[in-house]
Amino acid sequence: MPDGTVSGERLISFLQRVERLEEEKAALMADIREVYAEARSAGFDTKTMRKIVRLRAMDDGARQEEEDLLNTYLAALGMLGERAAAE
Repeated sequence: MPDGTVSGERLISFLQRVERLEEEKAALMADIREVYAEARSAGFDTKTMRKIVRLRAMDDGARQEEEDLLNTYLAALGMLGERAAAE
């Protein structure tokens, strides 16, 4: 506040909104865990699924940059040939 005063009612409003959103977030996280558990019981590898979800959320440039950096590090470790052979 410019004059240094704090409006208690406005502060409470902000806090209540944040608390409500935190509750919604917790419920969504529980739902996501249930979907992954269902996928795991259907035989899917959830660790790989989580990686794919993260990659799909990235834009193409960021995804390509991450892949290029991974390949650079693998090549430096002498592991790039192993990876290419496995693919």
